[in-house]
Amino acid sequence: MQSSNGRARGGGGGPDRSVEDHAGQDSAPAEASTDVQYDDPWYDALASGWGESVADNTFDAAVAEPRPERVGGAEADVYLEVQRSAAFQEVRTRYRRFVIPAVAVFFSWYVGYVVTATIAPGFMARPVAGAVNVAMLAGLGQFLSTFLLTWGYARHARLRRDRAALELRWDTQELARGARGGAS
Repeated sequence: MQSSNGRARGGGGGPDRSVEDHAGQDSAPAEASTDVQYDDPWYDALASGWGESVADNTFDAAVAEPRPERVGGAEADVYLEVQRSAAFQEVRTRYRRFVIPAVAVFFSWYVGYVVTATIAPGFMARPVAGAVNVAMLAGLGQFLSTFLLTWGYARHARLRRDRAALELRWDTQELARGARGGAS
């Protein structure tokens, strides 16, 4: 007897049936489709396969090796020029002005919580309201501070770095395109 998908239905429940059959899965091997095409314009076969051929799932060494014309030369000089530019340095400075103090404050708060819980358990067990004690409030404060830091980072990036970084990216792509001779 066949199921609607053309495969034979499994019957019986003898002791030689596999665990997969008991889990509700068909024991027939899955057929691999090698002619898969994606309609997504952003799909990149090399990025998803990391140099593997889609047809035979073998590693293609020629795809994985860097192309000689991109290793050095004019395009590499473009990226070094952009890295040395004032616009890039400004984006990095804005990033560091937020991240370094934020990490220092958050790490200090976290270590302070752990150290206090370790060396002062009596203080952490002090009741605040009913069954809620200092340790519970500090633990919830850890979650709250994580969300606040994430919100603050996203806001800082949106207001102070994103526009400059996108302009820098656009300029870099234009310069790299020019270094390759106008090919895209």
